[in-house]
Amino acid sequence: MPDPNPAVFFEVFNEIGIIEQLSRAVLEARLPHGLIAPHFTVLNHLVRVRDGQTPVHMARAFQVPKTSMTHTLKGLEAHGLVQLRPNEEDGRSKRVWLTDAGRALRAETIAVLGLEFAQMAKDFDVERLLAITPVLRDLRIMMDAARD
Repeated sequence: MPDPNPAVFFEVFNEIGIIEQLSRAVLEARLPHGLIAPHFTVLNHLVRVRDGQTPVHMARAFQVPKTSMTHTLKGLEAHGLVQLRPNEEDGRSKRVWLTDAGRALRAETIAVLGLEFAQMAKDFDVERLLAITPVLRDLRIMMDAARD
């Protein structure tokens, strides 16, 4: 078994952090004016997991304060990308629903990013990405379970 040197984890997470910063810049350059990466990640989450969640549930999922999630949702609502509707199970809270415009913007953004990714595929061996994806997924699953 390899040495469980904590420096290995730092090196890996440092690389992941730099990649996140670079990928965020690519994403934000392709979003409509007034939208930023957190807006897109909420849209993506609502499509990938499901919409109809409460802001509190979403704040926990994103590990951000409820006020931060509320601010992000207000921005999405102002752009017509989500609707906040009363929670039928608890009248004190709301649920978040994607609009058709929100689903369309997510799909359009992914399509535009596809052009960027196609260029990357010319410059980087896609097989290497496919090889590390299961490792990254396992790391995410382990870390996600450890936070609960």
